[in-house]
Amino acid sequence: MRYAFIAEHRDCFGVRAMCRCLAVQPSGYYAWQKSPLSQRAREDARQTELIRRAWDDSGKVYGYRKLHDDLLDHGETCCPNRVARLTRLAGIKAQIGYKRRPGSYGGKPSLAVDNTLGRQFDVTAPNRAWVTDITYSAPRPG
Repeated sequence: MRYAFIAEHRDCFGVRAMCRCLAVQPSGYYAWQKSPLSQRAREDARQTELIRRAWDDSGKVYGYRKLHDDLLDHGETCCPNRVARLTRLAGIKAQIGYKRRPGSYGGKPSLAVDNTLGRQFDVTAPNRAWVTDITYSAPRPG
């Protein structure tokens, strides 16, 4: 991680100064720069590509357990923990259920009726305006 930081910022700062600040040896940085990816890193990249292809073929539904079974069917040798690690790093997740997720409410938005009364509660003729109230009051005698 430190070497990657140095490689990214080497055009702004000197390599030796950054190595001194990050407490690493410049010779270690240059050895890291020359060395290719390790065998395990190359194998991880290859298997991640196989996992991603199997996940796409499943319709992006399978989790790491079924992806591990698919790799075994293709003749790959790996353990489920490695497949779980590679899927987590690649951002591959199983689809859980086929129902709608909680909190997603569909449908049409409610329509607000225009204010035709305009807060004019005194009307000139009967049966021209109706006003409702949410409170219940007992009927008046008489």
